[in-house]
Amino acid sequence: MLDPALFEPIRQVALAFPGAEDSLSHNATPSIKVRGKLLCRLHESGEFIPIHVGFEHRDYFLETYPETFHLPKHFRKYPYIALWLQHYSPRVLREVLEVGWRGLASQRQLRDWAQQNPPGAA
Repeated sequence: MLDPALFEPIRQVALAFPGAEDSLSHNATPSIKVRGKLLCRLHESGEFIPIHVGFEHRDYFLETYPETFHLPKHFRKYPYIALWLQHYSPRVLREVLEVGWRGLASQRQLRDWAQQNPPGAA
């Protein structure tokens, strides 16, 4: 059963990044886009969230957090990873969304983010 309320905690974190905007994706599922490109969405199964991470970061998340992420067969040729809705921590969610956002953001958005969030700031 597709429950858009399941996406709300992910949505709140994703919208904190510059340029992130609410949108609708496949089969009218709620999603977040950056510069018109998909960052994340509620999968129509209602069980997981595909998140753009790029191919270069995908193995890191799969190996480091095997209880949190998986890679459905039909996602293998795309730069996404799937976050289980029942098994994630707020820290890991923020980490994966920031990696995904960085891959989609403009240079200006990256500079603005760096100025507002200097390294070592809590």
